[in-house]
Amino acid sequence: MHDLVTSIFRGTFVTEAATLAEKLNGVNAYIFDWDGVFNDGSKGEDGSSPFNEVDSMGINMLRYNHFIRRGANPIVGIITGETNPTAFTFARREHFHAVYYGIKKKTDALLHLCAAHDLHPSEVAYFFDDITDLAVAAACGVRIMVGRNSNPMLLRTAMEHNFADYITANDGGNNALREATELMKTLSGRYEDTILQRAQFTDNYRDYLNSRNVPSPAFYSVSDSRISEQTHP
Repeated sequence: MHDLVTSIFRGTFVTEAATLAEKLNGVNAYIFDWDGVFNDGSKGEDGSSPFNEVDSMGINMLRYNHFIRRGANPIVGIITGETNPTAFTFARREHFHAVYYGIKKKTDALLHLCAAHDLHPSEVAYFFDDITDLAVAAACGVRIMVGRNSNPMLLRTAMEHNFADYITANDGGNNALREATELMKTLSGRYEDTILQRAQFTDNYRDYLNSRNVPSPAFYSVSDSRISEQTHP
């Protein structure tokens, strides 16, 4: 199966597929950077940058794949250094657990999230693309880096310093997240179960969806030099 994975997925396996599959077994949280991951990094006047439904479906199926394998929903969140209203809207719609925004030292956000949800950083899969994410990636159990032709030396540095397990073939403006989530579902060994149960809208998928839709995201930013919950982000 792992030979099939490496023949289908065109990204760079910094960690061998078989080892990456083993690491995924220990994951209980999926955390995403926003700019450059959900999009190409372009910004609007209000600080927003978009997402698309192709990536959204991939994330939902990744969460359902986790539910099939573990019998429970994973923790899901966003850590971004900027204030992005679209990210807030997406997190509410998709019932993420937390959004950390406007936090320049992202490792503080990671540790805060882990403490809030009784997690160790090794249980986190982190999806990221740039320099400000590297310290977080170094701490996490699974690291998926969005590839980009414009920064080959950054990609090389990430590989040489063990900041990434897989680097996507697609960039953030071309559904890198869908590629990454497809890879993770495939490595789980339950890809077809996940897709076919969703296609048939089975009772198990309904159970997942009902439980997935319970959380409302908490929003955190820096206030008085501390990370604190924000009432109206």
